[in-house]
Amino acid sequence: MEFARIREVIREYPFVAMDTEFPGVVATPLGQFKSKEDFNYQQVSCNVNMLKLIQVGFTLTDKDGSLPPSGDVWQFNFQFSLNDDMYSQESVELLRSAVEGIRMADFGELLTTSGLIVDEHVTWLTFHSGYDFGYLMRSIMLQELPKEESQFFQFHKTLFPRSYDIKMLMKQPGPVSAKLRGGLQEVADQLQVVRTGKQHQAGSDSLLTAQTFFKIKQRFFEDNWDQVIGTTVLDAYFIDALVNL
Repeated sequence: MEFARIREVIREYPFVAMDTEFPGVVATPLGQFKSKEDFNYQQVSCNVNMLKLIQVGFTLTDKDGSLPPSGDVWQFNFQFSLNDDMYSQESVELLRSAVEGIRMADFGELLTTSGLIVDEHVTWLTFHSGYDFGYLMRSIMLQELPKEESQFFQFHKTLFPRSYDIKMLMKQPGPVSAKLRGGLQEVADQLQVVRTGKQHQAGSDSLLTAQTFFKIKQRFFEDNWDQVIGTTVLDAYFIDALVNL
């Protein structure tokens, strides 16, 4: 059982880089919205509530970015039907290569007892993670995402107390002066981080997320990381992660 293996190593490797693959964006909310952030959250919630996950990838590392001795990177594939489930046209190629997977309810149950969540000693690492966390939360709660953004933040703070998004780190002076920009692959290329595996596979993307995070931390924040930590709080990075999707 892969989650049993995760439970064995999470104490020594408490940094969890995460990526998801999902069937695109198929819906846009209608009506009046309090703000641009409110609209962005409603778009995330309505799509997450309507669609199914395709893949989740986890990479566990220690505080220096080293993998467990086995070098394990986890990718979980979910049940998905091109005939019965909704998806955007842009996701067709990924869905065609999908394999028979697990049920989201089973994954959520295992994730709940994995030692990955509700633990301030575990640090989550992500890139542009609004949808990623939305799908993880739905798999855990097995219900629709909250209607209000503030409720989402409360759930997130409980489930993932420590989490940093590379997109938010890129707003700091060092990365800005280095002109880091673009998606995960583009940022990794600028930092000369070499991918292992295929792009748009959640396992490979989670590994690249971990490697890119620690490269940025080492290159730009080695002497002042403690000062940076307070600037990457949930409300700031999540709203940022929802914009310009």
